[in-house]
Amino acid sequence: MTAAKDLIPCVRPLQHSDLQGLMEIQRACYGAAYAESESVFARRLAHPLHCSLALERDGALLGYLAAYWSEAGKVTPLHGDFEPCAAPGVLYLHDMAVHPAHAGQGLARRLLAPLWAQARARGIHVSCLVSVQGTQDYWRRHGYRPQALPDPKQSLRLTSYGEDALFMQRTDSGDNAGYA
Repeated sequence: MTAAKDLIPCVRPLQHSDLQGLMEIQRACYGAAYAESESVFARRLAHPLHCSLALERDGALLGYLAAYWSEAGKVTPLHGDFEPCAAPGVLYLHDMAVHPAHAGQGLARRLLAPLWAQARARGIHVSCLVSVQGTQDYWRRHGYRPQALPDPKQSLRLTSYGEDALFMQRTDSGDNAGYA
């Protein structure tokens, strides 16, 4: 008999040993248009400012969140590497996916909450992301709002995600620590 605690997914740092499972989740969630290579993810995991997380249960990867500490108004292009940052002041959420077989269980929130808590502990109150594939309403429910990109270079990077891509930002004022 499986203990109830064994049914609760474990959130931990994303590791190189997760890459095969991550690739499977990407293919299941995104198809070829947004799938990024294993080598890109390996370089991201080697980045000193990455704070990516894995969600697993019984040794199986259920989902992941690729993220790193960055600067305001910066966009990591699709298939691009995380970039160095001298004074990180933003939590950048690059890619979050939960395998479709486990969708609808609130698992994505289990990935988001620890990173938001880490950001607050670091004194970082801004989080950014690029919303694609019609996920804008999902991110709005979590407090993210469309944000203009005044830098033409960053606007060009945004186009790597396609026409429906939207740069979004969330500010944690302290009173929304629980999130939606």
